[in-house]
Amino acid sequence: MNSHIQHHAGDAEAAHQHGHRHNQQDMLSVEEAYQRIMASFSPLEPVEMPLLEALGHVLAVDISAPLDLPPSANSGMDGYAVRREDIVDASEDAPRMLKVIGLVAAGQVPTQTVLPATAVRIMTGATIPSGADTVVPFEETDEIARKAAGDPLEEVAIMADLPYGCNVRPAGEDVRQGQLVLDRGTVIRPAEVGVMASLGLGSVPVVRSPVVAILATGDELSEIGHSLEPAKIYDSNSASVAASVIECGGIPKMLGIARDNIEDLRSKLEAALDSDLVITSAGVSKGDYDIVKDVLTQRGDMNFWSVRMRPAKPLAFGHLNNPKGRPVPLLGLPGNPVSAMVAFEMFARPAIRTMLGRGRLPRPVVEGVLTGPIHNADGRRVYARVEVERRNGTYYAKPAGPQGSNILTSMSRANGLAICPENLATKRAGERVRIIMLDWNEEVDL
Repeated sequence: MNSHIQHHAGDAEAAHQHGHRHNQQDMLSVEEAYQRIMASFSPLEPVEMPLLEALGHVLAVDISAPLDLPPSANSGMDGYAVRREDIVDASEDAPRMLKVIGLVAAGQVPTQTVLPATAVRIMTGATIPSGADTVVPFEETDEIARKAAGDPLEEVAIMADLPYGCNVRPAGEDVRQGQLVLDRGTVIRPAEVGVMASLGLGSVPVVRSPVVAILATGDELSEIGHSLEPAKIYDSNSASVAASVIECGGIPKMLGIARDNIEDLRSKLEAALDSDLVITSAGVSKGDYDIVKDVLTQRGDMNFWSVRMRPAKPLAFGHLNNPKGRPVPLLGLPGNPVSAMVAFEMFARPAIRTMLGRGRLPRPVVEGVLTGPIHNADGRRVYARVEVERRNGTYYAKPAGPQGSNILTSMSRANGLAICPENLATKRAGERVRIIMLDWNEEVDL
Protein backbone atom coordinates (compact mmCIF):
# COMPACT_ATOMS: atom_id res chain seq x y z
CA MET A 1 0.00 0.00 0.00
CA ASN A 2 2.82 2.42 0.85
CA SER A 3 4.53 2.08 -2.54
CA HIS A 4 1.19 2.62 -4.22
CA ILE A 5 0.65 5.82 -2.26
CA GLN A 6 4.18 7.09 -2.90
CA HIS A 7 3.87 6.48 -6.63
CA HIS A 8 0.83 8.74 -6.86
CA ALA A 9 1.71 11.27 -4.17
CA GLY A 10 1.88 14.83 -5.42
CA ASP A 11 1.99 16.12 -1.87
CA ALA A 12 1.46 14.90 1.67
CA GLU A 13 -2.24 15.82 1.69
CA ALA A 14 -2.92 13.88 -1.52
CA ALA A 15 -1.09 10.88 -0.13
CA HIS A 16 -3.14 10.98 3.07
CA GLN A 17 -6.46 11.25 1.22
CA HIS A 18 -5.55 8.51 -1.22
CA GLY A 19 -4.45 6.22 1.61
CA HIS A 20 -7.74 6.90 3.41
CA ARG A 21 -9.77 5.97 0.32
CA HIS A 22 -7.67 2.85 -0.20
CA ASN A 23 -8.22 1.76 3.41
CA GLN A 24 -11.97 2.16 2.97
CA GLN A 25 -11.84 0.08 -0.19
CA ASP A 26 -10.07 -2.70 1.71
CA MET A 27 -12.90 -2.85 4.23
CA LEU A 28 -16.04 -4.91 3.83
CA SER A 29 -19.35 -3.12 3.79
CA VAL A 30 -21.85 -4.07 6.48
CA GLU A 31 -23.94 -5.77 3.78
CA GLU A 32 -20.99 -7.82 2.49
CA ALA A 33 -20.07 -9.02 5.97
CA TYR A 34 -23.73 -9.82 6.68
CA GLN A 35 -24.14 -11.86 3.50
CA ARG A 36 -20.94 -13.84 4.07
CA ILE A 37 -21.91 -14.67 7.64
CA MET A 38 -25.55 -15.48 6.97
CA ALA A 39 -24.67 -17.91 4.18
CA SER A 40 -23.54 -20.35 6.91
CA PHE A 41 -26.84 -20.49 8.80
CA SER A 42 -30.18 -22.22 8.32
CA PRO A 43 -32.96 -23.43 10.64
CA LEU A 44 -31.99 -26.18 13.07
CA GLU A 45 -33.69 -29.57 13.32
CA PRO A 46 -37.05 -29.97 15.08
CA VAL A 47 -37.56 -31.21 18.63
CA GLU A 48 -40.78 -32.25 20.34
CA MET A 49 -41.63 -29.82 23.13
CA PRO A 50 -44.46 -29.63 25.71
CA LEU A 51 -47.06 -27.13 24.63
CA LEU A 52 -46.39 -24.40 27.19
CA GLU A 53 -42.62 -24.71 26.80
CA ALA A 54 -43.09 -24.19 23.06
CA LEU A 55 -44.21 -20.59 23.65
CA GLY A 56 -41.98 -18.26 21.61
CA HIS A 57 -40.59 -21.07 19.47
CA VAL A 58 -41.22 -21.68 15.78
CA LEU A 59 -43.42 -24.50 14.51
CA ALA A 60 -41.38 -27.07 12.62
CA VAL A 61 -44.40 -28.72 10.94
CA ASP A 62 -47.81 -27.78 9.61
CA ILE A 63 -50.61 -28.36 12.12
CA SER A 64 -53.84 -29.83 10.75
CA ALA A 65 -56.96 -30.31 12.84
CA PRO A 66 -57.57 -33.88 14.08
CA LEU A 67 -61.19 -32.97 14.88
CA ASP A 68 -63.89 -30.39 14.30
CA LEU A 69 -63.96 -27.30 16.50
CA PRO A 70 -66.39 -27.24 18.11
CA PRO A 71 -66.78 -31.04 17.94
CA SER A 72 -70.58 -30.74 18.02
CA ALA A 73 -73.17 -27.98 17.66
CA ASN A 74 -73.53 -26.13 20.97
CA SER A 75 -75.37 -23.25 22.52
CA GLY A 76 -73.98 -19.73 22.49
CA MET A 77 -76.39 -18.62 25.25
CA ASP A 78 -78.17 -19.77 28.39
CA GLY A 79 -81.74 -20.38 27.26
CA TYR A 80 -84.03 -22.91 25.61
CA ALA A 81 -83.29 -25.19 22.70
CA VAL A 82 -86.33 -25.22 20.43
CA ARG A 83 -87.53 -25.92 16.92
CA ARG A 84 -87.69 -22.64 15.05
CA GLU A 85 -91.04 -23.57 13.46
CA ASP A 86 -92.57 -23.65 16.98
CA ILE A 87 -91.75 -19.98 17.66
CA VAL A 88 -92.75 -18.34 14.37
CA ASP A 89 -94.42 -14.94 15.04
CA ALA A 90 -93.87 -15.27 18.81
CA SER A 91 -93.95 -11.97 20.74
CA GLU A 92 -94.71 -10.59 24.19
CA ASP A 93 -98.32 -10.06 23.11
CA ALA A 94 -98.55 -13.48 21.46
CA PRO A 95 -96.14 -15.85 23.17
CA ARG A 96 -95.71 -19.48 22.19
CA MET A 97 -96.11 -21.97 25.05
CA LEU A 98 -93.71 -24.94 24.95
CA LYS A 99 -93.41 -27.91 27.28
CA VAL A 100 -90.04 -28.13 29.03
CA ILE A 101 -88.85 -31.73 28.75
CA GLY A 102 -85.39 -31.52 30.28
CA LEU A 103 -82.14 -29.70 30.98
CA VAL A 104 -78.71 -30.08 29.36
CA ALA A 105 -75.62 -28.50 30.93
CA ALA A 106 -72.21 -27.95 29.37
CA GLY A 107 -70.33 -31.22 29.26
CA GLN A 108 -73.46 -33.36 29.31
CA VAL A 109 -74.63 -35.54 26.46
CA PRO A 110 -78.28 -34.66 25.78
CA THR A 111 -80.67 -37.59 26.02
CA GLN A 112 -83.86 -35.78 25.04
CA THR A 113 -85.19 -35.18 21.55
CA VAL A 114 -86.96 -31.88 20.98
CA LEU A 115 -90.34 -32.74 19.51
CA PRO A 116 -93.04 -30.32 18.29
CA ALA A 117 -94.17 -27.84 20.99
CA THR A 118 -91.35 -28.85 23.36
CA ALA A 119 -88.14 -27.20 24.60
CA VAL A 120 -85.02 -28.20 26.50
CA ARG A 121 -83.46 -25.81 28.98
CA ILE A 122 -79.80 -25.42 27.90
CA MET A 123 -76.65 -23.73 29.21
CA THR A 124 -73.92 -21.95 27.28
CA GLY A 125 -71.57 -24.41 25.61
CA ALA A 126 -73.90 -27.38 26.02
CA THR A 127 -74.51 -29.68 23.05
CA ILE A 128 -77.68 -28.94 21.09
CA PRO A 129 -80.16 -31.80 21.60
CA SER A 130 -81.56 -33.72 18.66
CA GLY A 131 -84.48 -32.01 16.97
CA ALA A 132 -83.58 -28.47 18.11
CA ASP A 133 -82.22 -25.87 15.70
CA THR A 134 -82.49 -22.57 17.60
CA VAL A 135 -81.73 -21.29 21.11
CA VAL A 136 -83.97 -18.67 22.76
CA PRO A 137 -82.20 -16.72 25.55
CA PHE A 138 -83.79 -16.68 29.00
CA GLU A 139 -84.45 -12.96 28.57
CA GLU A 140 -86.84 -13.70 25.69
CA THR A 141 -88.99 -16.00 27.84
CA ASP A 142 -91.14 -15.75 30.95
CA GLU A 143 -88.72 -17.85 33.05
CA ILE A 144 -87.75 -14.99 35.37
CA ALA A 145 -91.39 -14.17 36.10
CA ARG A 146 -92.22 -17.85 36.68
CA LYS A 147 -89.33 -18.22 39.13
CA ALA A 148 -90.40 -15.06 40.96
CA ALA A 149 -93.93 -16.45 41.29
CA GLY A 150 -92.67 -19.83 42.39
CA ASP A 151 -94.19 -21.61 39.41
CA PRO A 152 -92.57 -24.86 38.28
CA LEU A 153 -90.68 -24.75 34.98
CA GLU A 154 -92.84 -27.38 33.37
CA GLU A 155 -93.58 -25.03 30.49
CA VAL A 156 -92.18 -21.78 29.18
CA ALA A 157 -93.54 -18.89 27.17
CA ILE A 158 -91.36 -17.90 24.20
CA MET A 159 -91.74 -14.20 23.48
CA ALA A 160 -89.48 -13.66 20.43
CA ASP A 161 -89.46 -14.89 16.86
CA LEU A 162 -85.79 -15.66 16.31
CA PRO A 163 -84.25 -16.74 13.00
CA TYR A 164 -83.32 -20.34 12.28
CA GLY A 165 -79.99 -21.29 13.90
CA CYS A 166 -79.91 -18.28 16.23
CA ASN A 167 -77.44 -18.75 19.11
CA VAL A 168 -76.35 -22.14 17.79
CA ARG A 169 -72.64 -22.67 17.17
CA PRO A 170 -72.36 -25.26 14.38
CA ALA A 171 -69.94 -28.16 14.61
CA GLY A 172 -66.71 -27.20 12.84
CA GLU A 173 -67.61 -23.49 12.85
CA ASP A 174 -64.03 -22.59 13.86
CA VAL A 175 -62.05 -25.48 12.37
CA ARG A 176 -62.98 -28.47 10.24
CA GLN A 177 -61.28 -31.83 10.72
CA GLY A 178 -58.27 -32.08 8.38
CA GLN A 179 -58.06 -28.31 7.89
CA LEU A 180 -54.60 -26.66 7.95
CA VAL A 181 -54.71 -24.58 11.10
CA LEU A 182 -51.13 -23.34 11.65
CA ASP A 183 -48.36 -23.13 9.07
CA ARG A 184 -44.85 -24.39 9.57
CA GLY A 185 -42.71 -21.40 10.52
CA THR A 186 -45.41 -19.81 12.71
CA VAL A 187 -44.10 -18.21 15.90
CA ILE A 188 -46.02 -19.70 18.81
CA ARG A 189 -47.77 -17.00 20.84
CA PRO A 190 -50.40 -17.49 23.57
CA ALA A 191 -53.12 -17.56 20.87
CA GLU A 192 -51.38 -20.42 19.04
CA VAL A 193 -50.96 -22.28 22.34
CA GLY A 194 -54.71 -21.93 22.84
CA VAL A 195 -55.49 -23.19 19.33
CA MET A 196 -53.29 -26.25 19.72
CA ALA A 197 -54.68 -26.95 23.19
CA SER A 198 -58.21 -26.84 21.75
CA LEU A 199 -57.09 -29.53 19.29
CA GLY A 200 -55.85 -31.69 22.16
CA LEU A 201 -52.15 -31.33 21.37
CA GLY A 202 -50.02 -31.68 24.50
CA SER A 203 -46.72 -31.29 22.66
CA VAL A 204 -45.59 -29.96 19.31
CA PRO A 205 -42.49 -30.14 17.05
CA VAL A 206 -40.60 -26.84 17.10
CA VAL A 207 -37.28 -25.65 15.73
CA ARG A 208 -34.61 -26.35 18.30
CA SER A 209 -33.02 -23.44 20.14
CA PRO A 210 -29.34 -22.97 19.23
CA VAL A 211 -26.69 -23.41 21.89
CA VAL A 212 -24.28 -20.48 21.70
CA ALA A 213 -20.87 -20.87 23.34
CA ILE A 214 -19.52 -17.57 24.70
CA LEU A 215 -15.82 -17.01 25.29
CA ALA A 216 -13.98 -13.88 26.39
CA THR A 217 -10.25 -13.58 25.80
CA GLY A 218 -7.56 -11.57 27.54
CA ASP A 219 -5.25 -11.59 30.56
CA GLU A 220 -6.73 -8.28 31.70
CA LEU A 221 -10.17 -9.76 32.37
CA SER A 222 -11.52 -10.77 35.75
CA GLU A 223 -14.56 -12.91 36.51
CA ILE A 224 -17.48 -10.98 37.98
CA GLY A 225 -17.93 -11.72 41.68
CA HIS A 226 -14.18 -11.79 42.32
CA SER A 227 -12.11 -9.02 43.85
CA LEU A 228 -10.70 -6.75 41.16
CA GLU A 229 -6.94 -6.85 41.05
CA PRO A 230 -4.75 -3.96 39.82
CA ALA A 231 -4.70 -3.50 36.03
CA LYS A 232 -7.74 -5.79 35.65
CA ILE A 233 -11.28 -5.12 34.41
CA TYR A 234 -14.41 -7.18 34.86
CA ASP A 235 -15.58 -9.31 31.93
CA SER A 236 -18.76 -7.47 30.91
CA ASN A 237 -18.82 -8.81 27.35
CA SER A 238 -19.67 -12.38 28.31
CA ALA A 239 -22.60 -11.17 30.39
CA SER A 240 -24.00 -8.75 27.80
CA VAL A 241 -23.55 -11.25 24.95
CA ALA A 242 -25.20 -14.03 26.99
CA ALA A 243 -28.13 -11.75 27.80
CA SER A 244 -28.44 -10.88 24.12
CA VAL A 245 -28.41 -14.57 23.20
CA ILE A 246 -31.21 -15.26 25.69
CA GLU A 247 -33.21 -12.27 24.47
CA CYS A 248 -33.26 -13.50 20.88
CA GLY A 249 -34.08 -17.09 21.80
CA GLY A 250 -30.74 -18.88 22.08
CA ILE A 251 -29.22 -20.83 24.95
CA PRO A 252 -25.90 -19.41 26.18
CA LYS A 253 -23.08 -21.75 27.16
CA MET A 254 -20.56 -19.82 29.22
CA LEU A 255 -16.97 -20.87 28.58
CA GLY A 256 -15.41 -18.25 30.85
CA ILE A 257 -12.22 -16.35 30.04
CA ALA A 258 -9.39 -17.67 27.88
CA ARG A 259 -6.04 -16.31 28.95
CA ASP A 260 -3.45 -15.14 26.45
CA ASN A 261 -1.79 -18.51 26.08
CA ILE A 262 -2.26 -21.22 23.49
CA GLU A 263 -3.10 -24.06 25.89
CA ASP A 264 -5.93 -22.24 27.65
CA LEU A 265 -7.48 -20.97 24.44
CA ARG A 266 -7.34 -24.39 22.80
CA SER A 267 -8.90 -26.01 25.86
CA LYS A 268 -11.75 -23.49 25.95
CA LEU A 269 -12.44 -23.91 22.23
CA GLU A 270 -12.52 -27.70 22.64
CA ALA A 271 -15.43 -27.25 25.04
CA ALA A 272 -17.29 -25.25 22.38
CA LEU A 273 -17.44 -27.94 19.70
CA ASP A 274 -20.85 -29.26 20.75
CA SER A 275 -22.40 -25.82 20.23
CA ASP A 276 -24.28 -24.42 17.25
CA LEU A 277 -22.34 -21.15 17.29
CA VAL A 278 -19.27 -19.87 19.12
CA ILE A 279 -18.99 -16.18 19.94
CA THR A 280 -15.67 -14.80 21.16
CA SER A 281 -14.86 -11.27 22.19
CA ALA A 282 -11.50 -9.49 21.74
CA GLY A 283 -8.38 -10.71 20.02
CA VAL A 284 -9.49 -10.03 16.44
CA SER A 285 -8.21 -6.52 15.68
CA LYS A 286 -4.88 -5.57 14.12
CA GLY A 287 -3.49 -4.31 17.41
CA ASP A 288 -4.34 -7.45 19.40
CA TYR A 289 -1.92 -10.20 20.26
CA ASP A 290 -1.72 -12.67 17.40
CA ILE A 291 -2.28 -15.67 19.67
CA VAL A 292 -6.08 -15.63 19.33
CA LYS A 293 -5.94 -15.28 15.56
CA ASP A 294 -3.25 -17.94 15.34
CA VAL A 295 -5.19 -20.49 17.38
CA LEU A 296 -8.46 -19.79 15.58
CA THR A 297 -6.74 -20.19 12.22
CA GLN A 298 -5.07 -23.44 13.34
CA ARG A 299 -8.36 -24.86 14.58
CA GLY A 300 -10.40 -24.02 11.50
CA ASP A 301 -11.09 -21.82 8.52
CA MET A 302 -11.13 -18.24 9.76
CA ASN A 303 -11.36 -14.81 8.15
CA PHE A 304 -10.43 -11.56 9.87
CA TRP A 305 -12.19 -8.53 8.47
CA SER A 306 -12.36 -4.80 8.85
CA VAL A 307 -15.97 -3.75 8.41
CA ARG A 308 -16.91 -0.24 7.30
CA MET A 309 -18.83 0.57 10.47
CA ARG A 310 -18.40 2.43 13.75
CA PRO A 311 -18.34 0.99 16.34
CA ALA A 312 -17.34 -2.65 15.64
CA LYS A 313 -14.79 -2.34 12.83
CA PRO A 314 -12.78 -5.55 13.58
CA LEU A 315 -14.64 -8.80 13.05
CA ALA A 316 -13.75 -12.44 12.59
CA PHE A 317 -15.84 -15.20 11.09
CA GLY A 318 -15.22 -18.76 10.09
CA HIS A 319 -15.63 -22.35 11.26
CA LEU A 320 -13.89 -24.47 13.87
CA ASN A 321 -12.96 -27.96 12.76
CA ASN A 322 -14.95 -30.56 14.65
CA PRO A 323 -13.62 -34.15 14.52
CA LYS A 324 -16.93 -35.41 15.93
CA GLY A 325 -19.25 -33.67 13.52
CA ARG A 326 -19.93 -30.63 11.36
CA PRO A 327 -17.66 -27.58 11.62
CA VAL A 328 -18.94 -25.04 14.16
CA PRO A 329 -19.44 -21.42 13.05
CA LEU A 330 -17.43 -18.91 15.06
CA LEU A 331 -18.06 -15.18 15.19
CA GLY A 332 -15.29 -13.10 16.74
CA LEU A 333 -16.55 -9.80 18.16
CA PRO A 334 -14.40 -6.80 19.04
CA GLY A 335 -13.26 -6.39 22.63
CA ASN A 336 -14.71 -2.97 23.41
CA PRO A 337 -18.07 -3.54 25.11
CA VAL A 338 -20.22 -1.32 22.87
CA SER A 339 -18.49 -2.64 19.76
CA ALA A 340 -19.27 -6.18 20.89
CA MET A 341 -22.94 -5.36 21.45
CA VAL A 342 -23.38 -3.53 18.14
CA ALA A 343 -21.60 -6.31 16.22
CA PHE A 344 -23.85 -8.82 17.96
CA GLU A 345 -26.93 -6.86 16.87
CA MET A 346 -25.83 -6.65 13.26
CA PHE A 347 -24.47 -10.17 12.75
CA ALA A 348 -25.02 -12.60 15.64
CA ARG A 349 -28.68 -11.82 16.30
CA PRO A 350 -29.84 -12.49 12.72
CA ALA A 351 -27.75 -15.69 12.64
CA ILE A 352 -29.40 -16.96 15.83
CA ARG A 353 -32.87 -16.01 14.62
CA THR A 354 -32.18 -17.83 11.35
CA MET A 355 -31.25 -20.98 13.28
CA LEU A 356 -34.51 -20.57 15.19
CA GLY A 357 -36.46 -20.49 11.93
CA ARG A 358 -37.60 -16.94 12.53
CA GLY A 359 -38.53 -14.49 9.81
CA ARG A 360 -38.11 -10.72 10.00
CA LEU A 361 -34.46 -10.99 10.95
CA PRO A 362 -33.62 -7.28 11.27
CA ARG A 363 -34.89 -5.09 14.07
CA PRO A 364 -37.68 -2.61 13.20
CA VAL A 365 -36.38 0.55 11.54
CA VAL A 366 -38.11 3.93 11.83
CA GLU A 367 -37.31 7.37 10.52
CA GLY A 368 -36.96 10.17 13.03
CA VAL A 369 -35.52 13.59 13.71
CA LEU A 370 -32.13 14.02 15.38
CA THR A 371 -31.98 16.37 18.35
CA GLY A 372 -28.15 16.35 18.38
CA PRO A 373 -25.44 15.74 15.76
CA ILE A 374 -23.76 12.50 14.72
CA HIS A 375 -20.16 12.93 13.56
CA ASN A 376 -18.46 10.62 11.08
CA ALA A 377 -14.70 11.12 11.16
CA ASP A 378 -13.45 8.45 8.77
CA GLY A 379 -16.06 7.45 6.20
CA ARG A 380 -17.51 4.47 8.07
CA ARG A 381 -21.22 3.88 8.69
CA VAL A 382 -21.91 5.16 12.19
CA TYR A 383 -24.40 3.48 14.50
CA ALA A 384 -24.99 6.12 17.15
CA ARG A 385 -26.65 5.26 20.45
CA VAL A 386 -29.82 7.32 20.81
CA GLU A 387 -32.83 7.67 23.06
CA VAL A 388 -35.96 7.54 20.92
CA GLU A 389 -39.38 8.85 21.81
CA ARG A 390 -42.47 9.63 19.77
CA ARG A 391 -44.18 12.99 20.13
CA ASN A 392 -47.16 14.15 18.07
CA GLY A 393 -46.63 11.37 15.55
CA THR A 394 -42.89 12.04 15.02
CA TYR A 395 -39.95 10.05 16.35
CA TYR A 396 -37.15 12.05 17.93
CA ALA A 397 -33.65 10.64 18.49
CA LYS A 398 -31.50 12.16 21.21
CA PRO A 399 -27.84 11.07 21.44
CA ALA A 400 -27.60 8.89 24.54
CA GLY A 401 -24.28 10.32 25.72
CA PRO A 402 -20.60 9.89 24.79
CA GLN A 403 -20.22 7.62 21.77
CA GLY A 404 -16.87 6.02 22.57
CA SER A 405 -16.88 2.26 22.07
CA ASN A 406 -15.93 1.78 25.73
CA ILE A 407 -18.87 3.82 27.10
CA LEU A 408 -21.32 1.09 28.02
CA THR A 409 -23.63 3.35 30.04
CA SER A 410 -24.70 5.22 26.90
CA MET A 411 -25.69 1.83 25.42
CA SER A 412 -27.77 1.28 28.53
CA ARG A 413 -29.59 4.57 28.03
CA ALA A 414 -30.19 3.92 24.32
CA ASN A 415 -33.21 2.21 22.82
CA GLY A 416 -32.09 2.74 19.23
CA LEU A 417 -29.12 3.08 16.88
CA ALA A 418 -29.27 6.08 14.56
CA ILE A 419 -27.40 5.65 11.29
CA CYS A 420 -25.05 8.16 9.72
CA PRO A 421 -24.17 6.86 6.22
CA GLU A 422 -20.60 6.35 5.07
CA ASN A 423 -20.69 9.28 2.64
CA LEU A 424 -21.72 11.91 5.19
CA ALA A 425 -19.33 13.63 7.58
CA THR A 426 -22.15 14.77 9.86
CA LYS A 427 -25.82 14.24 10.52
CA ARG A 428 -26.96 17.52 12.04
CA ALA A 429 -29.60 18.22 14.63
CA GLY A 430 -32.96 18.64 12.91
CA GLU A 431 -32.11 16.26 10.06
CA ARG A 432 -34.06 13.07 9.49
CA VAL A 433 -32.29 9.81 10.24
CA ARG A 434 -32.98 6.08 10.04
CA ILE A 435 -33.09 4.40 13.46
CA ILE A 436 -32.74 0.71 14.29
CA MET A 437 -35.02 0.15 17.28
CA LEU A 438 -33.27 -1.99 19.88
CA ASP A 439 -36.17 -1.78 22.29
CA TRP A 440 -39.77 -0.76 21.76
CA ASN A 441 -41.64 -0.26 25.00
CA GLU A 442 -44.20 2.12 26.44
CA GLU A 443 -41.60 4.85 26.86
CA VAL A 444 -41.27 5.24 23.07
CA ASP A 445 -44.88 6.34 22.51
CA LEU A 446 -45.64 9.04 25.02
